[in-house]
Amino acid sequence: MQWIKTKWKTILTYLEVVVISVLYLVVGNRIASANFSFGSVASLQYTADIIEIIDVKEETYTLNGTASEMKSETITFRARVTSGRMKGAEVEASQQIDSIVAVSPKRVEAGDSVVLSYESEYAVNEDGSAVPNGNYQWRFLQYHRSGILIVTGILFCICLLIFGKWQGLHTVVSLAFTCLAVFAVFVPSILSGQNIYVSAAITCVYIIAMTLLIVVGPHKKSLCAAIGCIGGLCVTAGLSALLTVIMHLTGLTDEQTLYITMMESAKIDLRALLFGGILVGAVGAVMDVSMSLSSSLYEVGEQMGERRSIRALFRSGMTIGRDIMGTMANTLILAYIGSSLSVVILLAANETSLLSLFNQEMIVEEVMQALTGSFGILFTIPVTSLVASVLYTRKKRHQKVSKQRA
Repeated sequence: MQWIKTKWKTILTYLEVVVISVLYLVVGNRIASANFSFGSVASLQYTADIIEIIDVKEETYTLNGTASEMKSETITFRARVTSGRMKGAEVEASQQIDSIVAVSPKRVEAGDSVVLSYESEYAVNEDGSAVPNGNYQWRFLQYHRSGILIVTGILFCICLLIFGKWQGLHTVVSLAFTCLAVFAVFVPSILSGQNIYVSAAITCVYIIAMTLLIVVGPHKKSLCAAIGCIGGLCVTAGLSALLTVIMHLTGLTDEQTLYITMMESAKIDLRALLFGGILVGAVGAVMDVSMSLSSSLYEVGEQMGERRSIRALFRSGMTIGRDIMGTMANTLILAYIGSSLSVVILLAANETSLLSLFNQEMIVEEVMQALTGSFGILFTIPVTSLVASVLYTRKKRHQKVSKQRA
């Protein structure tokens, strides 16, 4: 009978979390998108399948002041539009390949799936400015890759369901809500000019609560993991904010961040954006550590039985945490290194000294992200161990007090 009550309680909690998550995403998206909307560019871009290659023209030219001979190719092809209001229409488009670009896209072939843009040609006014002349043409924009990504994502979800069964289903649901929280609420809130610090904090708290309640359920383990995770993230947040000020970081590191400063639709604080990226990037690793430690200590406490105590459980938590800490710190640091490897190679090849290299803001920010995230993992261990040792021995202490009163 008790098992049935517990099962129903878990199911009801699960449904409540799903309903609240849907409300959070819908309402959050409307609030976050209050001052932001996607432009009309998407309406002029379509996916298409190439039917045949019509013509290939090659031209050679030399750059002013150099003897280097460059080659330009124009590939004309016929394609069938597969999306949007022009779906089914056959159009004639062109792809431009120029050897001045170090790595050019692959020449299109019949059967390729591509993204085409329907854009106007430009005319030059007397003052030298370029304006659309109303003569629209179809041009190759890029290969259609999102379909392959979707298939890969579906295969990943299927593997989760096969290996994880019901737990795999919970993981898929929590992963979907996490992605939607970031891309449907957090990102629009940034683009609409809202406070990035507040948005990042709300997003992280939602992800922690939703993930733990869906994956683990309403259990002491969830509460311990949530408190430990929030504690670790507070350390990461405080340290990243402090280091940003001390090291005089601006957040302006590459051409992407430069383009952000040029956006007219919203004025985005690059330092706040750096803070938000660090916090959201660290939440997964910190939550992994807190949940692993919370579950391990729960099992240790069950095995100890009457012998469990706050001191013994805390000591066990610190011992287990040392093993987790080494691998998770490596995971976080290697993830940041891998994501920026090409930039590191470029800077290392062009800088004249290690002093100059390791004072580049781009390198400093990457190292800071890895270190502050690792600090969060480090401090998650004692916080989770302390909370777990108190909560998991609470019943025993209450029983002891009851016996003394009797």
